[in-house]
Amino acid sequence: MLLGTHTPKLDEKGRVILPAKFRDDLGPGVVVTRGQERCLYVFSTVEFERVYERIREAPLTNKQARDFQRMFLSGASAEKPDSQNRITVPPHLRTYAGLGRELVMTGVGAHAEIWDADAWNAYAAGNEDAYSDMQEEVIPGLF
Repeated sequence: MLLGTHTPKLDEKGRVILPAKFRDDLGPGVVVTRGQERCLYVFSTVEFERVYERIREAPLTNKQARDFQRMFLSGASAEKPDSQNRITVPPHLRTYAGLGRELVMTGVGAHAEIWDADAWNAYAAGNEDAYSDMQEEVIPGLF
């Protein structure tokens, strides 16, 4: 399970080091794709295949399903960490997420997210007040 918040930097070649705590769970290959709220999702190859199978079950007759499939899958990029555990974030994904040099990488269970640091800070600040109220609406009976 991917947990925690890390602050790696994007190098001049568009590479980011995977946090040590994420490496075992992500494995030898990852898939990076568009996330929601202008972040990037990072899946292990195995987890991405699970997600893909669920997406594949959506009816092609449903416009929202087609739109989601197009956005999610067309942006996906399979990446292998190099000997220094860096992955390359392709230019189209760096642009989509507005990534600068300073990043935040969060573990959210089955996948990680990569955010521009300023975007993450704004998102977290904007959602902090509602956080305590949302669990009952989103995940009834959690606590």
